[in-house]
Amino acid sequence: MFTVCVLIPVYNHPHKIHATVEALNALQLPVLLVDDGSDAACAQLLDDISRSFSQVQLLRHSQNQGKGAAVCNGLNWAQANGFSHALQIDADGQHNLADVPRFIAAAQANPQQVISGERIYINAPKSRMRARRITDVWVWINTLSLEIKDSMCGYRLYPLQQVMPILRRYRIGKRMSFDTDILVKLVWSGCRVQHIATQVIYADSIPSHFHVVKDNVRISWMHSQHFFGMLIRSPILLARKIKRRSSQ
Repeated sequence: MFTVCVLIPVYNHPHKIHATVEALNALQLPVLLVDDGSDAACAQLLDDISRSFSQVQLLRHSQNQGKGAAVCNGLNWAQANGFSHALQIDADGQHNLADVPRFIAAAQANPQQVISGERIYINAPKSRMRARRITDVWVWINTLSLEIKDSMCGYRLYPLQQVMPILRRYRIGKRMSFDTDILVKLVWSGCRVQHIATQVIYADSIPSHFHVVKDNVRISWMHSQHFFGMLIRSPILLARKIKRRSSQ
């Protein structure tokens, strides 16, 4: 049975979260907010939102654990509460919520696939675009595949039946490396990825919690681990690739 909830990790992003939840409520979708140790003002806003909308649940971390940890805990919550799928959306209002029905329709048609956003940038800093290109090249190398088109996009619908074994088997990055890390490991497991082109609007007024030094070090370390993981799995990955081509 296909049942989907929306999962939003929140860390000091009060600017757009109410409007985001309101739009999702209009779509009659259950929403889980994961407060990842936000300050008092943002935490109070999340409390108010959870009381204002009957379909909104709030999960709270007493201290900041990182985006990846927030999403992982949200995925565990979603499975424990009987959902088959979870749609991850950022709290900063950059994602185009008009595309939510497209994500859900794609998942209903292919319930065992990850449905991932492929970003069309609007006003994006050039540094973000360069970082995406570098990461995507490493992802292609580390999966021996071009299947993943945008590994850093946080607009993504997960099939929990495929995701939960990955969370149990691997240590997934708890911070900004999460989106890429889990997608590579899902592809290693044989999970397919379908992409939906979606506009992403960047605004200078919305703060980013990406730490230039620490997070880039974590991402570089992740790519290194993936590379050696790919070498170990290369016979399986290549055999799977040949099999898929022969079946087309």
